[in-house]
Amino acid sequence: MSSPPEQKAVHLQSLAVFLDVDGTLLEIAPTPDTVYVGPRLRSLLESLHLSTSGAVALVSGRTIANLDELFAPMAPLPAAGLHGFERRTATGSRVHCSPPDAEILELARSDLQSIAARYPGTLVEDKQVALAMHYRLAQEAATEILSHMELLATRVQPHLHLQPGKMVAELRPAKATKGEAIREFLREHPFSGRLPIFIGDDLTDETGFEAVNSVGGVSIAVNVRRPTAARFFLPSVSAVHDWLESLPAGLSTTAGALSVALQETTQLVPPSF
Repeated sequence: MSSPPEQKAVHLQSLAVFLDVDGTLLEIAPTPDTVYVGPRLRSLLESLHLSTSGAVALVSGRTIANLDELFAPMAPLPAAGLHGFERRTATGSRVHCSPPDAEILELARSDLQSIAARYPGTLVEDKQVALAMHYRLAQEAATEILSHMELLATRVQPHLHLQPGKMVAELRPAKATKGEAIREFLREHPFSGRLPIFIGDDLTDETGFEAVNSVGGVSIAVNVRRPTAARFFLPSVSAVHDWLESLPAGLSTTAGALSVALQETTQLVPPSF
């Protein structure tokens, strides 16, 4: 594993932290609305937001509105929702990509409901501009469900892109990616000029790993057992919480040595397959 290029001294004030939510900050639940956000996590995020002078953003497949509901009463963080389709900057401004064609969305919505009706235990999550088929409670039919989703994807391209995930298959706006959302954040205050860290767990996070890798950042995959662009690995959600808490307030090193320092102080290990 190569080290990032040498840069200026690094401390929390010179880091930009990007965090996926489900499977990274939160344990994955049987359905999206049954996840649990504990007080420790809220306190951790508030502390990290303060320590980095606001350079912490949530980067999720959920909507920003849903993220705000989950983490309330915590003050809203900068966030990218719907895999990068929508974004809230540090100033609170909202930006989003062009929405998919309404007729295409309605076609996808109707077909997804028809598929779900055939497989008890499936759940269609309607995010207005994206549609997700959850099949965690119908895993025995996973192969058939994914086959239907792939066929549907051919009918809605290029407007919607099929995004596989952990027991979910989502039709998301084709131009929206977490990687592009992170790149946009890195062009803005307070993220610009900082060394980015991105932590994620799913296939949709791969573009985020690639984005931070391209600028010498630190990419961390959580509980991943597949080939990944991430340069480091953490075994669980609880390990993510521990790692974030262990970021020393006085960390001062070179960016070129940051990955080594983090590995030594937090037991991060490169992914191995």
